[in-house]
Amino acid sequence: MLAWAAMSESVALISAFVHGLAAGAMLVVCLVVWRSGLNPHIRLATLLVTASIMGMAVNESRPLWAAMGEPAISLVLAAPVAGLLWLFILTVFADWRITPLTLAPAAVLLVTGVIQPLVQDDAVTGLWGARNLFSAILAVHAGVLILRGWSDDLVERRRRLRAVVLSLACLFVVVQVSAGFAFRLSHDPGWLDYVVGRPIGGVVVAALALGMASVALTVQPTAFGAAARRIEASADPRADAADRGLVEQLNATMAQEIWRREGLTIGGLASELGVPEHRLRRLINQRLGYRNFADFLNGRRIEAAKRRLSDPAEARTTIAAVAFDLGFGSLGPFNRAFRNATGSTPTEWRRAALAAAGHAQEPASLEQQAAP
Repeated sequence: MLAWAAMSESVALISAFVHGLAAGAMLVVCLVVWRSGLNPHIRLATLLVTASIMGMAVNESRPLWAAMGEPAISLVLAAPVAGLLWLFILTVFADWRITPLTLAPAAVLLVTGVIQPLVQDDAVTGLWGARNLFSAILAVHAGVLILRGWSDDLVERRRRLRAVVLSLACLFVVVQVSAGFAFRLSHDPGWLDYVVGRPIGGVVVAALALGMASVALTVQPTAFGAAARRIEASADPRADAADRGLVEQLNATMAQEIWRREGLTIGGLASELGVPEHRLRRLINQRLGYRNFADFLNGRRIEAAKRRLSDPAEARTTIAAVAFDLGFGSLGPFNRAFRNATGSTPTEWRRAALAAAGHAQEPASLEQQAAP
């Protein structure tokens, strides 16, 4: 009996330690990123996800939770953690902005998490299952976004960080969801050792927290912010001359409108130029100041789109036709890229441009826009 009590006390101490470590690491991340020069969307997403993970770390460790006076706020903060982790990954690695739409998954998890303790026992299992399934879907989507943007990312440090963040974040969500479902199906208490409230699950949370802390402490803001688009002289005149020559070659190739080619990759462009892919990545990022290859291509495509949408002769050409002709695979990415570059949708831009030129827009060109 005494041995069992001693073991239980040791487990409680380990749980308090690993969860406290996770909460402390998240506090470091929050302070470092909030005081950095990163863009406001990344800073806000980081603030939200670190607060949520801190709440979860406190809430899931009974000794730590009791020591802090059983704060109810930790329950609220922990509820949307999967949605906020998804939002964090989108803002950092996919350059998305925080909008009501991107906040919606976290809001759904927050509301259902607050409601769950209040519902009757018969509904708890269904609500629990729906929340965990939704969290798993968000994790898979975040992983797909990280992988999809891997080849296009021109910031070498950020490309390396994708592997760390993807591994830790997906490990965290997969372990938690799998352990929860396995316990519900088998009723084997051994699976509970892997949930957040137990030492093994706490170690997973601590690993995620420490990984994010190392990212915040070692990565420069320039890894996540657009550099100035200019060509600077290097210490080696020969290397500088070679880069200038490659810039001229690149500009000549782009002038042939190769950017219209749907599915063009940086590897394909490097082959067209006859240069190693890593050299072209460095040139476009460090010399021209683009963060990813899609931004580089879209700069040309959006300028061409603005000219066409302002042309009265093309007033009856549909927005979709313009997007596909300029190399976009679908209307959604075109709308997002256009709005990011101009602050308005293609339809709004066309309407304003034609009105300024004294031309009435033809009704046939006012097509319904896809959701950005």
